Amino acid sequence: MQKIGIIPARYASTRFPGKPLALIDGSPMIEHVYKLASLALPKVYVATDDKRIFDRVREFGGEALMTSPLHRSGTDRCAEALHIVEEKTGLKPDVVINIQGDEPTMKPEQIQQVGECFDDSTVQIASLIKKVEDWKSLNDTNQVKVVINKNKNALYFSRTAIPYIRNAEKEKWLSYHTYYKHMGLYGYRADILREISKLNQSGLEKAESLEQNRWLENGFRVNCALTEWESFGIDTPDDLERAIKLIKTQKS
Repeated sequence: MQKIGIIPARYASTRFPGKPLALIDGSPMIEHVYKLASLALPKVYVATDDKRIFDRVREFGGEALMTSPLHRSGTDRCAEALHIVEEKTGLKPDVVINIQGDEPTMKPEQIQQVGECFDDSTVQIASLIKKVEDWKSLNDTNQVKVVINKNKNALYFSRTAIPYIRNAEKEKWLSYHTYYKHMGLYGYRADILREISKLNQSGLEKAESLEQNRWLENGFRVNCALTEWESFGIDTPDDLERAIKLIKTQKS
C-alpha cells in the first residue's frame, strides 16, 4: 500500500499571517513539520498557494506543489495536490495523509498511527482523537470534540461538549463519561478523497464550521485512532512561543 503525506500551507491567516514561515530554532515552521512527516512517510509534499512558501520549501530540499488560492479547506487542497502528483510523477497513491502545517509538536508515530488504520480495508477516512483530561478543554469551543461508536467510527463532531450529562453539574461531567477531543490529522483513501472534495457544504458543517460533518452527513465513515500524545496547532504568536518552549524541552 502506497502512502504519501500532503501538508496544506497558506500564507494568509487572520490571527497569524505568514505562520508557515515563522521561525522555530532558526528554521521555518513548515520545515519542522515537513521533516517530522518525512520520518513517517516515504513521500511528503507541501501544497501551497503562495510563492514565498513554495520557494522556501524548495530551498530546504522539500517537495512543493502550487495549488489554487480558491480552496475552502485543506482537504480540497489535498485533492488537487493528489491530482498534480499523479499527473507529474506517475505515482498512484492508495492513501493520502493530510498533515497540519501548523503542528510542529506532533510526533511521527501519530502520522504512522493514522496510516495504520488503513490496514483495515473497510476504513475510508482516518483521524486521531485524545481523551479529554480537564474541564477547561471540554468547555473550549476552539477544541473540537467527537463522539464515537464501539468500532471507533465518529458519530458526530462538535465544538460543544457532547453528550449532555443530565442531572449532573457540568464541571463534573468528566467523572460520568469519557470525552474525546479531535486531533487535526487526517488520512483518506485516494478515491474517497476525490469523492469528498466534490461534495457541497452541508447544514451540520455550516452550523459547526467543521468540514468533517459534511462527510458524515453524506454517509462516509471516519475511523478514529486513540493517541496519548498532546500536540497542538499554532494559531497565534503566543502559541508559537509555547511550541518553541516545548520543542526545546524535548531536545534537552
